[in-house]
Amino acid sequence: MPHFRISEAARLLGVSDDTVRRWVDAGTLPVQADTSNRKVIDGAALAAFARDHASAPPDPSVVQRSARNRLVGLVTSVLADTVMAQVEMQCGPHRVVSLMSSEAVRDLGLEPGALAVAVIKSTNVVVETPGGHL
Repeated sequence: MPHFRISEAARLLGVSDDTVRRWVDAGTLPVQADTSNRKVIDGAALAAFARDHASAPPDPSVVQRSARNRLVGLVTSVLADTVMAQVEMQCGPHRVVSLMSSEAVRDLGLEPGALAVAVIKSTNVVVETPGGHL
C-alpha cells in the first residue's frame, strides 16, 4: 500500500502543507508513522479524502447526460481558422483542450473568460503510473 508524506499529500490535493497538518490535527485525515518515524498518510485514505472533499463549481447546465466527467471552467484561449478551432479551458487545476468546428465556437459564444462545461465521454482513457512499473 502506498504512503505519502504530508508535503506529497499537500501537492496532490493542491493545498499547503499547513492545511494538511490542520486536517491531520483535527483528525480529518489519518496519519501513521513510517519506519523513520515520519508522519505518512495511507494512499487509500488519501484517495478517499480527495474524493470526499473534492469541490467543483456548480454545473450551470440544466440538461442531464450519460457522461459523468463534467468539468466546469473558464475558456482561456480560442485559436480558430475558417473550419476548425482549438479551445482551451481551465477547470480547477486541470487544463482541458478541445478541437471543434469554428462554427461550434461561434454558436456557443466561446471566447476567453466564458464559462463552459467540458463533457468527456470516452471508452479510451489512458492511465499511467509514475516509475514505469508494469
